[in-house]
Amino acid sequence: MVLDRWSSGPESRWKSAGFANAQMARLTSGEWLLKPQEYMNLSGRAVQAALDWFKLAPEQVLVVVDDVSLPLGQLRFRSGGSDGGHNGLKSIAAALGTSSYARLRGGVGAAEPETDLADHVLGRFRKEEKGILEQMIERAVEALRHCEIHGVESASASYNNRL
Repeated sequence: MVLDRWSSGPESRWKSAGFANAQMARLTSGEWLLKPQEYMNLSGRAVQAALDWFKLAPEQVLVVVDDVSLPLGQLRFRSGGSDGGHNGLKSIAAALGTSSYARLRGGVGAAEPETDLADHVLGRFRKEEKGILEQMIERAVEALRHCEIHGVESASASYNNRL
């Protein structure tokens, strides 16, 4: 949702990436966005293929993921670190051979005790959550634009832990 909003300009169109099972779009600022089209725990393959294709280093990547360990609406930037149990980040770190890549986590809240985690993450948000979700998406895009200009550390200081 965040990447779709960030690329919502008329000049940005999603197209199939020829080098991986992924969709990609180019922003007017020149950055490329990539949405792997595989299971989350296999997303590292598409990220590695993109790095190879564009001849980039892991330190030049910023990954956007949902996070059940953060409350709905909370954002957290990091310039690197552990996967924190997130299967997508685990797959990316394994494919790249490093966890030295930036990431923006967007809180989606924990699943109810009786709800399967996959169902929670892939399910629809409740009506009463949609306002917070919309605010988070807008703030995430704002934070990513801030990061483009000022870097991860500045974005982290400005946007982490702010609901």
